[in-house]
Amino acid sequence: MDYLKEQEGKSLHDYYHHQHQHQHQHQHQNQYEYQIKINRMVTSPKGPAVLIVGAGPSGLAAAACLKQKGIQSLILERDQCLASMWQFRTYDRLRLHLPKQFCELPYLSFPKTLPSYPTKQQFLAYLNAYAKHFGINPAFGKTVVSAEFDHVWKRWRVKTQGPKKEEATEYVCRWLIVATGENAEQVVPQIEGLEEFEGPVLHTSLYKSGSKFCGKNVLVVGCGNSGMEVCLDLCNHNAHPSLVVRNTVHILPQQMFGKSTFGLSMWLLKWFPIRIVDQFLLLMSHLMLGDTTEFGLRRPKLGPLQLKNLYGKTPVLDIGTLAQIKNGKIKVCRGIKRLTRNAVEFVDGKVENFDAIILATGYKSNVPSWLKGSDMFNEKDGMPKKAFPNGWKGENGLYAVGFTKRGLLGASIDAKRTAEDIEHSWKADEATHVL
Repeated sequence: MDYLKEQEGKSLHDYYHHQHQHQHQHQHQNQYEYQIKINRMVTSPKGPAVLIVGAGPSGLAAAACLKQKGIQSLILERDQCLASMWQFRTYDRLRLHLPKQFCELPYLSFPKTLPSYPTKQQFLAYLNAYAKHFGINPAFGKTVVSAEFDHVWKRWRVKTQGPKKEEATEYVCRWLIVATGENAEQVVPQIEGLEEFEGPVLHTSLYKSGSKFCGKNVLVVGCGNSGMEVCLDLCNHNAHPSLVVRNTVHILPQQMFGKSTFGLSMWLLKWFPIRIVDQFLLLMSHLMLGDTTEFGLRRPKLGPLQLKNLYGKTPVLDIGTLAQIKNGKIKVCRGIKRLTRNAVEFVDGKVENFDAIILATGYKSNVPSWLKGSDMFNEKDGMPKKAFPNGWKGENGLYAVGFTKRGLLGASIDAKRTAEDIEHSWKADEATHVL
């Protein structure tokens, strides 16, 4: 084992010092900086000094930004494809909620032929084209079970598990980028009587279409963009949805004056303070949508942009759900008190029968379950402790991409900053070696 550790240190130094000279010659061979097949103890010193965990949009953006600076990286992905959440855990009718120019990843725009709000399938095609364009080839089927900084060797040790028990691998890298995102795991709330309810209860990650709920009474729990859109989808398939709204929520038109509300907001913020822009948005929303309080949708005291800026809470961009609430096709309910075999009792005392329940209760980060010995992420919610725009950089070469609560635009900002910082560190280390 001492011999292996000595070889590890030599191979890390040699590879790290000479990578720029050989990266084009060994582009296809250099897949690992160092790895140990746990069952065979086989070492391989070739490969990139940067590991990225997660092959979603954030991981792809990070890899592309590094590639632009001549730095190779390797993405570790637990599933067998790019962007597995978009592939398998989203509903059929999903489109990007923001115009495509605010959702493109660094250095490659969406095709001009695509609509302003691309479909799920179109976005996935873009991601696959993005990976191909930059020559990004993730290692699929690699679930990271632990990542910890080795203070002796000054390197990150990243252990993965493959589909088979014997496929355990340990990677060693100089820089580690966490790109597993804010939506790695489902959030399932604790509801009294949930196990007693006899109808199907599914999270939106398992919801595909309202076609199987035709003619049924369906309760949707959660009034974010997903909950609102699922309700609309259920209406379109002749189901009878009800929406649980426990907290306040900002609902804005998706477009104003023929322009996207988001794009208009970004333009206005160049000229006016956020408080003034919020007042404008609320005035226009009232004129276009009416008083949402009349339908059980109370607005927060803070404006939509201030709320997003301070707490990362995204306003709902209405695409037709509110009209269905107004005409009574979607009922708004208060919070749930308890469930019974086929009914729901609400906190206001009302009891109604339902055939199914859909939980649009969001997702959470899973970083604390595998990142060890780091103080960068909050144990409770798995998000960086430092708020945006300062949450992207940790200690000992650790970075986070895609934890900004600002969608794909925030991930792109993180990816560019991370690549620039790694390049700076790389050059500083090379200068030290020369000296």
